[in-house]
Amino acid sequence: MRTYNPPVKSGARLALGLLVAINLFNYIDRFVLAAVEPNIRAAFFAPGDPGAMWKTGLLAPAFLFTYMISAPLLGFLADRFSRWLVVGACVILWSFATAASGFAATFAALFITRIFVGIGEGGYGPAAPTILSDYFALGMRGRIMAIFCGAIPVGSALGYVLGGIINHQLGWRWAFYLVAIPGIILGLSCFAQKDPRTYNEAASPGEPRGARKGDYLALLRNRSFMINCLAQTAMTFALGGLAFWMSAYLIFRHQPPELATPIFGGITVVAGLLSTLLGGFVADRLQKRFSGAYFLVSGVGMLLAFPLSIALLYTPFPLAWVFVFGSVFFVFLNTGPSNAALANVVASRIRATAFAVNILIIHLLGDALSPPLLGAVAGRFDMTMAFLVVSAAMLISGIFWLLGMKYLAADTAAVAETPAEGPVAA
Repeated sequence: MRTYNPPVKSGARLALGLLVAINLFNYIDRFVLAAVEPNIRAAFFAPGDPGAMWKTGLLAPAFLFTYMISAPLLGFLADRFSRWLVVGACVILWSFATAASGFAATFAALFITRIFVGIGEGGYGPAAPTILSDYFALGMRGRIMAIFCGAIPVGSALGYVLGGIINHQLGWRWAFYLVAIPGIILGLSCFAQKDPRTYNEAASPGEPRGARKGDYLALLRNRSFMINCLAQTAMTFALGGLAFWMSAYLIFRHQPPELATPIFGGITVVAGLLSTLLGGFVADRLQKRFSGAYFLVSGVGMLLAFPLSIALLYTPFPLAWVFVFGSVFFVFLNTGPSNAALANVVASRIRATAFAVNILIIHLLGDALSPPLLGAVAGRFDMTMAFLVVSAAMLISGIFWLLGMKYLAADTAAVAETPAEGPVAA
């Protein structure tokens, strides 16, 4: 017998607000590091050290490798226990680790703190979007994921802006201390929330909750899931490299960091937020008439970002800021649609596991590699050559999403027909 699930369940909007706030500080904590990277480099390495940029670039994979490795393990738990419990514990862990980054007396100690930040985010990453997928029906997920992911550009930009301001006023260590406090408070708030799966039981009696061995193999055979992962990998490679090295690039282009970093942060807030929200809402509207809309919007955004990102490299400032705005805008257009598509092509009971596998793939081959690789390219050539690699990754990402359009409708329909998914909301 098919069980009716309302398009929006009780407590959904409160959950969305709390998870958006957590996601905001998630990205603030990540990008504070990028904002103060030149100061960290100066604090721990001798001037003129040719390997300094490569070494500080390793701070990104220190976080990302533990993030992507812990995600499948903690995603496995999130499919079997309260996802709110997993989220709360992990948010508190990464917040304490962020504060500990400011206390690091050596580069090795700083490296270790970033490992624990990665473990904390490894539990949050798979669980948070799956909580939202359990609260909201399939036809609403583009806009819901867009609202959730809207915290990405805002948090990333605030990480740059707050990191730059606090660093200028108090020093780079205080940037880590101050941004950790709200995360601890938000993490504690999660323990008062109720798991939405109490209203979304398995389709048939006795069906196990959580992924089994065959489910992992099925994910690898899911064409839309895998193509989405490949496209997100190229996008993550580009965005991760761009974000980590932007401060260094602006210095390379002779822009004063105390002015240029806040400008870039402001551009990221405005362009990224508008684009993220627009992408989700437009994709939901187009989805009613065109089944591949989530991948179409994602792919077109990356193809438009590609030439703009090249143009900014060869345009003098301040005019180059126009191309920075355009490339950031189109890079973020995919965040809502691509994550909604990811949720829509896998069953509810294994959704946290699917997001965890996605996290493993896109970070293993994406932004875990790009900061040290681009640092090596910049050290061997210059920052322009490094950012040309970023542009090429944008092009590859867009091509993958457009190629996946022909599979998305069938793979989404296969999941939407299961009783656990409930109605498709308009």
